[in-house]
Amino acid sequence: MHLLHLPVRDLAQAERSNYRETCMPRPIVAKIDTRALAHNLAVAKRLAGHARVWAVIKANAYGHGLLRAAQAFAAADGLAMLDIEEAVQLRHAGETRPLLLLEGFFDSADLMQCAAHQLTPVIHCTEQLALLSTSTLQAPLDVYLKINTGMHRLGFSVDTVPEVWRGLCGLKQVRHITLMTHFANADGDQAPSVTAQRQQFERATQGLQTAAGQPVMRSLANSAALVHFPQTHADWVRPGILLYGCSPFAFARTDQRADVLGLRPAMTLQSTLIAVQSLAKGQSVGYGGSFTAPHAMRIGIVACGYADGYPRHAPTGTPVLVHQMRTHLVGRVSMDMLAIDLTNMPNAGVAAPVTLWGAGLSADEVASHAGTIAYEMLCALAPRVSVQVM
Repeated sequence: MHLLHLPVRDLAQAERSNYRETCMPRPIVAKIDTRALAHNLAVAKRLAGHARVWAVIKANAYGHGLLRAAQAFAAADGLAMLDIEEAVQLRHAGETRPLLLLEGFFDSADLMQCAAHQLTPVIHCTEQLALLSTSTLQAPLDVYLKINTGMHRLGFSVDTVPEVWRGLCGLKQVRHITLMTHFANADGDQAPSVTAQRQQFERATQGLQTAAGQPVMRSLANSAALVHFPQTHADWVRPGILLYGCSPFAFARTDQRADVLGLRPAMTLQSTLIAVQSLAKGQSVGYGGSFTAPHAMRIGIVACGYADGYPRHAPTGTPVLVHQMRTHLVGRVSMDMLAIDLTNMPNAGVAAPVTLWGAGLSADEVASHAGTIAYEMLCALAPRVSVQVM
């Protein structure tokens, strides 16, 4: 078929494929280590003890690729995400494990898809409850009932839980109910906050039982709570960033770093030097002249910028590796390039390999310098960056 007769999405894909066949891509690549993904899941499972594990793969598996991550997380008990289209894609790919929709459904069409593909939606508001109660489904659903214990984003207030519970239990559209909440401060030094939320959760759910008189399944712990608050593990845990080899805690705490937790980076962003410049004392580099050389310097230009997903606000001093040796950014990150200090690397020239984050240089450390978190950087990886699976 002629390219112009293809749908827009297929046309764009065909154009990209044709370009790759005829031209060399820019020398920037995200290397995805699926063995590291599987290893990190094993760490999560050891931490979880007897609890079952939802592997959170929202946002295209934090930039690592939905189907790729789902396969790497073969040992997970279920997969959790936001986008119903991603859940359906997994079902079409043959995925049979439970799939949890963390924001539930948004309209009746979504709800029909949940029933058709046996997805498990989170119910967090009265509007969803009303839509569920008036729907005609081809099969009943397992659902998660979300309780707001202090995060104040999604969830029913503590005092309404008994009424909502009774309402859900009375619906023919519902098969099994699991109770859940989400911690606001499990990643900080605020154990009292976690304890307070857990107590709110226990108070809200006290006395609730299944129709058979059994205790109700519960899910509370995210990555941070999985590591530091084993009393919150309950029946299901929901690790996210931990699975991708980054710490859920601030980089400043050495005892909470990803490598100390036994995690391996699953994404390594690499590029090369594409030019070398010499600066005399007093000369500047990049837009705005934000960096001025304090002495004669040798500067390397790297094929990576904010259009590739690198944080634009990363300042001078943000670490990078050249030939696995540490140096740092100088000046402002531009759309397609950034500059680094090569003054003490006289042998580094054009085509020298550069690691922006990943193996040998934690994304958490780069994020800390840039005033952000590794979650944002991983999720921001641009489609124009080539991906290599290891």
